[in-house]
Amino acid sequence: MTSAPGPLTIGVLALQGAYDAHARTLTALGAIPRLVRVPQELNGLDGLIMPGGESTTMLKFLDRNGFFEVLQSYVKSTPTFGTCAGAILLATHVESPTQRSLGALDITVERNAYGRQIDSTILTAETVLPGGPLEMVFIRAPRIRLTGPGVETLATRDGFPTLVRSGHLLAATFHPELSHDSRVHQLFLDTVRQHKSAL
Repeated sequence: MTSAPGPLTIGVLALQGAYDAHARTLTALGAIPRLVRVPQELNGLDGLIMPGGESTTMLKFLDRNGFFEVLQSYVKSTPTFGTCAGAILLATHVESPTQRSLGALDITVERNAYGRQIDSTILTAETVLPGGPLEMVFIRAPRIRLTGPGVETLATRDGFPTLVRSGHLLAATFHPELSHDSRVHQLFLDTVRQHKSAL
């Protein structure tokens, strides 16, 4: 008889953005959140969430302690979920304007594609996730303009992907941590467990 799997320990990059909201959602789903501010705090995690915020500001923080290079290597092999600015960091190509990224997820992202803060909105739409329509909170959201052949689109807005998955990587252009619907975080936890069981 095998024992039930223990709780997952999920890091939340706590450089900027609504990292506390991610941590609360993870706790509600039975995972153990750990805030990550320096490269050493990545050790021992089962997965990582990179929250929204301002991607250029996050890059400045990541330039300290060689964090950018450590993270670049980390996301290639460890389940990682990027939301909004986190999705921009994961992308292989960033436009409007161009900027450095981790280059891990085969998507082209257009920054601030939906306008300024005043153009932020909440949409409810059907997705491939079970359980009915999903609430999506967009705040100065980027737009995924192109996806590579290995990237699966799970939700869309105006025909453009808003939630994508490729292997152990997940990205959303909206803020699931600001919704009462925890299905996107649950999807990430399921992805982490699948990755662990395959090792």
